[in-house]
Amino acid sequence: MEDIKEVITLLDNWIIKNRWMGYDPYDLKGNEIYLFLSKNKIIEKAVNIPARFTPVIIRKVLGVKKEVNAKAMGLLARGYTQLYSKYKDEQYLKKTEFCLKWLEKNYCKDFKGFCWGYPFNWKTKIFIPKNTPNIVVTSTVGNAFIDAYELTSKKHYLKIAENSCNFLLKNLNIDYINERKICFSYTPLDRFHVHNANLMAAALLLRVYSYTENTLLKNYAVKAINYSASEQNQDGSWDYFGPPDKLTGHIDNYHTGFVLESLLTAKKILKKDFNFNENLNKGLEFYRKKLFFKNIIPKFTPTEIFPIDIHSCAQAIITFSELTKIKSEYEKEAKKIAQWTIKHMFNENGYFYYRIYKNFIDKTPYIRWGQAWMLRALSYLLNK
Repeated sequence: MEDIKEVITLLDNWIIKNRWMGYDPYDLKGNEIYLFLSKNKIIEKAVNIPARFTPVIIRKVLGVKKEVNAKAMGLLARGYTQLYSKYKDEQYLKKTEFCLKWLEKNYCKDFKGFCWGYPFNWKTKIFIPKNTPNIVVTSTVGNAFIDAYELTSKKHYLKIAENSCNFLLKNLNIDYINERKICFSYTPLDRFHVHNANLMAAALLLRVYSYTENTLLKNYAVKAINYSASEQNQDGSWDYFGPPDKLTGHIDNYHTGFVLESLLTAKKILKKDFNFNENLNKGLEFYRKKLFFKNIIPKFTPTEIFPIDIHSCAQAIITFSELTKIKSEYEKEAKKIAQWTIKHMFNENGYFYYRIYKNFIDKTPYIRWGQAWMLRALSYLLNK
């Protein structure tokens, strides 16, 4: 594990050197010039070619700037708490506190609770303006504050995490499907049914419940899990979208990992009240058998190896590290994935590549997508 510690040190130095800032895979397509050009599909295709092969150059041409990203800061805080817990080095505690202070200052105003979003426009089925809070970023940051509370016992951190639950309950568009099932929307602007986001919300609610004993949070969380569990596919997988807005049946590696991690969190907190062991076991079997090549390399989808995405690598390390609480043998799998990722996707200058395609490697060091995720993943593995 010593080589992993060395990689973490290099990665941490790179992050500090870059002042916690970086590009993002989605910042280009949210750029105002890009949005204007993309109205013409021919021009959009022409712009997408340099965007894929010279991503940094096209960003500079269009004026896309490196930014601090709230999700990255949440992930980094979670990594630093793990490092401090293991090594008791004050520098890691100071970095945790720095990230959390930034997050406490830079939350999305005008909503009922602490919440966070992305610093760029992004477009899915609808247009989401920059700094619109969303469930994934808020859940990630909320978990960072709970981690810090567990580390320091400072109630201030727990109160912020608890306050972020107000955003989930009062600002998101919750679909009350029936008395037993609900689904949280992705942002206050949509009514999407996205399984990994829905379960991330449930996991955060349960973690806060475990310290506050607020049964309202537990009730909402269990109903959200009921919905996503009931929509699991027969083979153990989950489509990205759930009904009624289920579209393409897209299944991929890292979103499956998010689902499993959330269920593992729920299992730990609910204990005997966790009624989803069959869902978890089927999901895990699908994940291991269908989403890894040679049991080590994270595939992008069940049928496609490429692109090998750093997001998938990081989440796989986290998922298998978390599974060591159930079976210690999973630690070997987490280590193998970490070692493969370091060998094939780590640059000696201290950062991780974005993706390995079949014919080339995109070496762009995206801060939220790669660096923050890998710091959290490797730190988590080290502390098992």
